[in-house]
Amino acid sequence: MYKLVLVDDEAEIRSGLSQYFPWGQIGFTIVGSFENGLQALEYIEAHPVDVLLCDVTMPVMTGLELARRLRENGSRIKILFLSGHKDFEYAKQALAYDVKSYIVKPTHYDELVEEFTRLKLELDKTAPDSAGGEGGGQASFDEKIIAAIKSYVEQNYRNAGLEQAAALVRMNPDYISKYFKQKTGQNFSDYVVDIRMAKAAELLRDIRYKTFEISELVGYSYPKNFTRTFKKYYGVSPREFRSGREAASRLEADEAGLGRAAE
Repeated sequence: MYKLVLVDDEAEIRSGLSQYFPWGQIGFTIVGSFENGLQALEYIEAHPVDVLLCDVTMPVMTGLELARRLRENGSRIKILFLSGHKDFEYAKQALAYDVKSYIVKPTHYDELVEEFTRLKLELDKTAPDSAGGEGGGQASFDEKIIAAIKSYVEQNYRNAGLEQAAALVRMNPDYISKYFKQKTGQNFSDYVVDIRMAKAAELLRDIRYKTFEISELVGYSYPKNFTRTFKKYYGVSPREFRSGREAASRLEADEAGLGRAAE
């Protein structure tokens, strides 16, 4: 999880963002919540922080002053501004301090999800060993998440879905889709097909199961869809696959019998 500090002089906004936005699902955890820039600066100077979500206009120390101080101190923290003003001058100064985004209030849920999902992907690429310093670094965190998703699919291949996988690891489904592809090089849906087809091939080796039964067992309500997917995956239909396996088994048995006779 990447460490996030939230700064806004309005207690209602701090409370709403802290309690009702699913930070953990996207990959962030709030480690500090402050009402002005000075409080945030003192905390950031004493603790590791990856991201700052900050109001622009605040008493004691504004968001712009906070950003300036952080950059002067050499901080590489990612900064996003919240503002009730669509002011070009504010936005221009924000760019000067390498602010990642300028979000205008009232903040919309979808916009925040989009901004922080994009930021998480960027952090994964530019700070692969960060993850807030927890659990042996980002690499270890990634391995655990991917292993959990794969284990879920392997155990629930019949009904495996992206939303359920995302809920398991407490992340946003849209983010998990991109995350899984980035870390494995494969779409989540393609991985589900891989597991289903491997299980189907295993079941086809057992003559006790009919093809339509196998279709249902691996998650296909319509046998035609199963047959089409299986043939695309293996290059032969389930019936042809089974016939080929049976012929190979008979050949192996015959060869074994000839070997015993020769002895």
